[in-house]
Amino acid sequence: MKTIIIASTSTLHGSGSLEYLLEELSTFFKATDEILFIPYARPGGISHEEYTAKVSEPFAKINKTVKGIHEFDSPTEAVKQAKAIFVGGGNTFVLVSQLYKHGLIEVIKEAVSNGTPYLGTSAGSNICGLTMNTTNDMPIVYPPSFKTFGFVPFNLNPHYLDPDPSSTHMGETRETRIQEFHKFNPQPVVGLREGSWLHVSGSTITLKGSLDARIFEQDKVPYEVPTGADLSNLK
Repeated sequence: MKTIIIASTSTLHGSGSLEYLLEELSTFFKATDEILFIPYARPGGISHEEYTAKVSEPFAKINKTVKGIHEFDSPTEAVKQAKAIFVGGGNTFVLVSQLYKHGLIEVIKEAVSNGTPYLGTSAGSNICGLTMNTTNDMPIVYPPSFKTFGFVPFNLNPHYLDPDPSSTHMGETRETRIQEFHKFNPQPVVGLREGSWLHVSGSTITLKGSLDARIFEQDKVPYEVPTGADLSNLK
């Protein structure tokens, strides 16, 4: 049975890394003391070693150790043997390129389908949808495909920002970009605001956190769903 947390972000303004999620993660990862971390998204271009050391700090507070996938001779075997998986944020194009390069897309899908707990934040959440096409990131590399895990039957837009009526910025809003996406693609998009996450348990998908989410469906007016909402029928 799939057990997944799809979080908009790892860090809220004014708090430490994963601090807002630690209580939830303590329960989510209760069956293991070690988490396999996939640092391929490399936020700011930092090294895999630096990124792994950074995320190890908050997990130490809940008595979990973190080991980076780059430390293993075989990334595929690392996933197959993992008791839990965390894919962090950064650049989604870089992340997806590396997952395809190492042959990990199907391996991770199989592991998660068989019950390995999966945590994604930001880019690591983008890839939980059908495709990565609703990422906010720059296409600094070109992955072999935009298709991703499809753990949920829709796309994600982590870090979703509402239009600011007082802003003098004349560029496109997130809502406009998602509407552009829907001119060519049929699947719904869930705009996840900072501090919100989806909890997937089997076929049940529940919005959690303190904020509502914004739902975009092709040829429909966008609408809000409250925290606690069941999104299992969104497809």
